[in-house]
Amino acid sequence: MRSFVSCLMAIACSSQLCAADHWPQFRGPTGDGHAQATRLPTTWSDDRNVVWKTPIHDRGWSSPVIWDDQIWVTTSTPDGHTLFAVCVDRQSGRVLHDVPVFTVEKPEFVAPSNSYASPTAVIEQGRVYVHFGTNGTACLDTYSGRILWTRRDLNCNHEQGAGSSPILLGDLFIVNVDGRDVQYVIALNKLTGETVWKTQRSIDYSPYEEYQRKAYCTPTVFPFAGHLQLVSPGAKAVFAYDPASGRELWKVRHAGWSMTPRPVFGQGLVFAVVDYDVPQLWAIRPDGTGDVTDTHVVWKVNKGMPSRPSFLLIDDLLFLVNSEGIAACLEAKTGELLWKERIEGKFSASALYADGKIYFCNENAVTTVLKPSRQFEVLAVNKLGDELQMASPAAVDQALYIRTQHHLYRLEDRGAK
Repeated sequence: MRSFVSCLMAIACSSQLCAADHWPQFRGPTGDGHAQATRLPTTWSDDRNVVWKTPIHDRGWSSPVIWDDQIWVTTSTPDGHTLFAVCVDRQSGRVLHDVPVFTVEKPEFVAPSNSYASPTAVIEQGRVYVHFGTNGTACLDTYSGRILWTRRDLNCNHEQGAGSSPILLGDLFIVNVDGRDVQYVIALNKLTGETVWKTQRSIDYSPYEEYQRKAYCTPTVFPFAGHLQLVSPGAKAVFAYDPASGRELWKVRHAGWSMTPRPVFGQGLVFAVVDYDVPQLWAIRPDGTGDVTDTHVVWKVNKGMPSRPSFLLIDDLLFLVNSEGIAACLEAKTGELLWKERIEGKFSASALYADGKIYFCNENAVTTVLKPSRQFEVLAVNKLGDELQMASPAAVDQALYIRTQHHLYRLEDRGAK
């Protein structure tokens, strides 16, 4: 076990140095929206700085994942009966694979703001792992598109569709399963799909209405005090686990549910949103054991926080935009508000930080580019088509990749040298 943990530690640390031509998971190499890409475009339009524009059929809100010259997204027929994995060539925009992965006889209801293909895939050399919530999980060979293994038993009642994206850590495929009926975190052997561990949420949910038991968060892993922690927000608590065994390390209780933003770690703190209806951002010290609700919450901000978009930690500052388009900057160590300004549109996509710029993409495919500063400074506002945009952007090398309702775009500064 000690050797296994050491291996996971090395993998977690090496992810900080992930090659610039990979975007392996939701929110990029480090899972926090930071990209190593350089010379990215600041301005664009339908006919400016667009390298290619590729149609993606049907409907899906999953973000692109990238490995070398392949980009993968998931999509679904609008009725949810057929679920696909689509691979696009990064250089040409040509579709390489279009794989119908699952057929669903009786799809659950999905809210109009969601889709049957919202969780983002994870990718590594030779393999891509797609997850459609209760409707199925699969591993595909990236060269042939062949399905290597599937699981159809990670079931829950999402009520309004799936949202939690999986992560990879060493040989583990890890995902939250937080429904109205069941609530757990599970780790599979990524090579076989077999269960390695499964940990039930340690909250008694029986006093709560069923709709208050669900959540849509993606967990995050970080090294702390010589060990790894898997931080996984769920309904009524933020949990931390040992990713090697699934053993719970600590938890902080809260009153929320249906939260979506992925937590981030830095400045010695975990930052997590703990509710959907009235989103609150909490800063938590991760050095506790057991129930640390009364001792390890450093600060809380209860107004103007994001219910859907994940936020950014850049040095000692937090940058965020909420669903209604209120952008803000906070001191990470104290939660002090430095500025708050309205930007155009409503937001579901998570923020991106790359090349010294912040990219906030709204639901109408308008991107506001900001300078990461203690003062509010807009660098550009860009409109791309007339389509809905729910997916978060990706950035690799000198290119920005944006998925809208019907297309995947590659954007570059055509004047950059």
